[in-house]
Amino acid sequence: MTVTIGVHNSNPTLYYLSRLDFAQQELATLGETAAFHPYTNGVRTGELLTGGVIDFGGTGSTPPVTAQAAGHDIVYVAVSAPRPDHGALLVAADSHVRSVGDLKGATVHLAIGSWQTHLVAKSLDEHGLSYATDITAVRSGEDSERLLRAGDIGAWVAQGPQLVAALGAGGVRVLVRTGDVITDRSVFFTRRDLAEQRPEVVAALVRALRRADDWARAHPREAAEIAAGHQGGGVDDWETALRALPWRIEDVTDGFLAEQQEAADIFARVGFVERPVRVADAVARPGQDAA
Repeated sequence: MTVTIGVHNSNPTLYYLSRLDFAQQELATLGETAAFHPYTNGVRTGELLTGGVIDFGGTGSTPPVTAQAAGHDIVYVAVSAPRPDHGALLVAADSHVRSVGDLKGATVHLAIGSWQTHLVAKSLDEHGLSYATDITAVRSGEDSERLLRAGDIGAWVAQGPQLVAALGAGGVRVLVRTGDVITDRSVFFTRRDLAEQRPEVVAALVRALRRADDWARAHPREAAEIAAGHQGGGVDDWETALRALPWRIEDVTDGFLAEQQEAADIFARVGFVERPVRVADAVARPGQDAA
């Protein structure tokens, strides 16, 4: 059996795993092989899993919730430790916006459908505002920072080396630190049939994730050079961003499921997902056949 692992630039553990040999080594002990399927948008992970294109994937907190809402039968298998400094909601330094409540009526640039949606939706919810009706959410792009500095948009969610570079250049300030609102974990999930019928394969993949994290923690400069050469940006900015990540894989706990349920409830309330989601359904039921 060849186990196909989805990889995209936004999930750092899988990004480095695809450039190392750990997945192949761990699966070889089971007589299996590893292959990587690159794609650009982590929001598609649930669709690719249930469509059989990939067998295992990872994203931020939002895509597995939207995958469940779309009817994809996913199973959580591991999460990263919280990433409190991975990103931030920024405003221009001279902006009148002093709290999230001041964003009512503003345009906010963010990676819609990613963990950034969770951050913005929960931040607004805590201030009595709705993601659906009180802001205009626009997908961020290469011009988001320029538009923020020019005063053409109200706020922008930046992450990783972009955040490091923007703060280093000055002229912006942090309105919301990610860790003050959400845990912002990397989340790893698979199809129910693989989780329940081949748990040893899933366990091998989780071991490989841990080894990839150990490597990145021990080699931040080399990791930064790889990312800058492939994705762009400055090596120093990448190194600073990568050093801020926890590089630790944890088990799926009741606490994590509660975090996800809170996000799912907010998304349903504001119409970001079309139907309520029961996050606890996305766990393996050992000993049962896939439905």
